[in-house]
Amino acid sequence: MPAATPYSMKPSDRIFCALDTTETNEAVALARKLQGVVGGVKLGLEFFCANGADGFKAVAETGMPIFLDLKFHDIPNTVAGAIRAVAPLAPKILTIHTQGGPEMMRRAAETAAEEAAKHGYDKPWVAGVTILTSMDDSDLKAIGVNDVVADQVVRLAALAHKSGLDGMVCSPREIKLARLATSPDFKLVVPGIRPAGSAAGDQKRIMTPADAIGAGADVLVIGRPITQAEDPAAAAQAIAASIDN
Repeated sequence: MPAATPYSMKPSDRIFCALDTTETNEAVALARKLQGVVGGVKLGLEFFCANGADGFKAVAETGMPIFLDLKFHDIPNTVAGAIRAVAPLAPKILTIHTQGGPEMMRRAAETAAEEAAKHGYDKPWVAGVTILTSMDDSDLKAIGVNDVVADQVVRLAALAHKSGLDGMVCSPREIKLARLATSPDFKLVVPGIRPAGSAAGDQKRIMTPADAIGAGADVLVIGRPITQAEDPAAAAQAIAASIDN
């Protein structure tokens, strides 16, 4: 049977919950609460630096698909080596920075495919990070980029697609532009998602879950609105219902 496309996913499968903690036991407990309620969980740089592969494996034992968000950015050989090192963990999604350039992205995509074939795992999506959702036009100008965020995202999205990545990470505000710059099957992984009435936190470019899906997002990355809720599973179910409606 062919794999489900992003657009045939159940609403709940489109949600990956960001487990923003450095505590393995807390991450495992949250993953267990969300089992069957969301499509997977995200483990980021802080968690991996604190707990390494053992922490990842502890969360993976819950059976949840994992988005390993380490945002690799280095010379091509080093990024290829880093992907080779984490490939045996079999994450569902891996991230690299698109600003590392086309050769770095190409090597990352090739290495992910080679290692998955070697170890007998499903190939992870290698998704390129364009402009962090904490940044806006003034932040780009401060680091010497004269383009506005939208133009820079489009440029990097097209480059990521051409370089063989499976998808990209972009803010909700750039979903439609990114889709036009890539292709229908290029996967758009979207953080900066806040249900109506939620605090923006440190995100500057945000959107509601339903609006993001309507714009063309494939996967939504949602953290605090779920993890800080009194009942995380119920919060996730409410978000999925809002997408379905």
